[in-house]
Order: sequence, then structure tokens, then C-alpha cells
Amino acid sequence: MQNCAIVILNYNGEEMLKRFLPSVIKFSQSEIWVIDNASQDQSIAILEKDFPQVQLISLSENFGYAGGYNWGLEQLRGKYEFFILLNSDVEVTEGWDCKLLEAFQRDEKIAALQPKILSAQNPKVFDYAGAGGGFLDTLYYPYCRGRIWNVIEEDKGQYDDFCLVDWASGACLAIRSACFFEHGGFDAHFFAHMEEIDLCVRMQQAGWKIAYTGDSVVYHLGGATLDRSSPKKLYLNIKNSISLIYKAESTFNFAVIFILKFVVEILAALAYILNGKKEFGKAIFRGYDDFFESKEQFLKTKGKKKFSKKGPSYWIYWDFWVNRKKTFDRL
Repeated sequence: MQNCAIVILNYNGEEMLKRFLPSVIKFSQSEIWVIDNASQDQSIAILEKDFPQVQLISLSENFGYAGGYNWGLEQLRGKYEFFILLNSDVEVTEGWDCKLLEAFQRDEKIAALQPKILSAQNPKVFDYAGAGGGFLDTLYYPYCRGRIWNVIEEDKGQYDDFCLVDWASGACLAIRSACFFEHGGFDAHFFAHMEEIDLCVRMQQAGWKIAYTGDSVVYHLGGATLDRSSPKKLYLNIKNSISLIYKAESTFNFAVIFILKFVVEILAALAYILNGKKEFGKAIFRGYDDFFESKEQFLKTKGKKKFSKKGPSYWIYWDFWVNRKKTFDRL
């Protein structure tokens, strides 16, 4: 079994491949694979012509982020000890993959980890997706060191450390291959968004740890797949967030969390509608509707250890909007 494979999921990303793949080839010590989700553009032709050193797995249709990785990584089962799942819009730096692999040596119970993720558009600040490591509050709202809601911190070396977190970003997720397959990979019902958080929660319930290491640095463009401010992204986040809680919590805890989230998010939906953003309001309602229609499809994680959240905020919504604590060091 070889040590590590860097695996990039691609769908109609020819421009992303041309822009970002050269840095991955230049600065990586691991083998590089691209899983293509049945792209309709020139992605495969570009890979075959300009990047012959990159190995290719072609899928028959677009299975989304979760399904695409599940189908593609299945073809690599048993060949590598570690996978580094990398978005196609990420620029890497020298030694980035080696530093990620070295971080696993800190604790044999680390199942997955992420590097420091900065913005490719503004390298002085953290990226929205993962930043300096992710956490969840009581209602499973995600927040990060370096990013809370829409407030993003400047990188001043404040997160150049190693620490345990609640979740590692899917933009650059290093994971033990055995853990990925043992826990069923990503839940394909999520299709896209929050599937990495779901997997991280399930692995922690089974006794594994999730970590962040700040000595490995990458730059993420973000929004290449789906604009984070779009109604579709809001819809997926609402549906998938509720689905994650349904899977992770007991029936009683789920009911309590659901009621609290429902009140907050219905108020948000009404605010969107009153401010002329009807599509965003409808996205929230549709997220709830689709959860109830599909909730029986989600596999409940039963008989696992309780998931103990590691972040400092009990309710990030209250801390941010009421207490005005808009950076991680103030929580």
C-alpha cells in the first residue's frame, strides 16, 4: 500500500484545472488523481494533453461532491494509506502535503485534518471554507477560527498552531483511507455542502479525532462550484444541517434542537421576504420540506459515542449578533 494520494474532484472545471493544477504538481510529493464527474467541457482533454502525469478516473454521471468522491475513491480502495481530498480551485504551497501527513503522527487517533486555508483572492485573510479549523455550536451552526458568519479575519499568525476541531474543511481534507471506508464515506444524500462535517461527526462518535495544523498552508478561491450567497447554497445548507442533526442526535435532542433552529430560520426566511429576497426565503422553506420528504433515507448513527463539541461558543448566533463577538478570540 502506498502512502498518499491527492484526489481532486472535477466537474466542468477546465479553467480551474489550468489555473490551479500546476501548483499542485509542482509542490506535491504524493501521487495526484482527478475524479471527473462526467464533465461536459474540455476537462478530460486538457488533463490528457497538458497534465499526463495526473491519473484520471472518469465517472458516468455527475454524482455531486459526496457521490463523486465515494465512487471515485472506491477505485483506489486498498492502494493508499491516506487521501488528501482537494478542491479544484485550491493553490498549494511547498511541502503542504508532507506537513499534513506529518501531523497524523501526533496522535494515532486522528482520522482527518485540514491545513490553514487562506483566500486565493486576498492571501492576507482567511478563506470562508474552513479557515483555521471548524467548530459547531449547540444548534450545529458551523463557525471557524478566522471566520464567524461573514466576518473574516486577517492572517496574523494567530492560528499557526495544531489543535483538535469539530470538523475539517472539504476544500482540503486529509483523511485515513481506512476511516473513510469504515464509516461509509460521504453520505451521498447530501449531494453537496456539509457532507464533510457529517463524516467528521460520525468518525468522532466512533472515537476518532479531527485536527487542524497551521504549518501547512493552501489558498482557496471559493465559489467555483456554487456561490455561497446563492439561494441554492442556502437551501442545501438548511436541508443538510437538519439532516446532520437528525443522524447525530437522539430523538429527544433532535426535537429540541429542531424547534430552536426552526424558530431562528423561519424568522430569517421572513426577513428575507420582507427585504425583497423572496428566493432566499423560499430556499429555507424548501430545505425543511425536502428534509421531511427524505429523512428516512438518512442512515441514523446509533450506538456511537456522544459527540462532544470542542468550540467555545454555546450559541454562535447569539454571540455574534447580540453579544457582538465577531472574532474567534472574543468568544
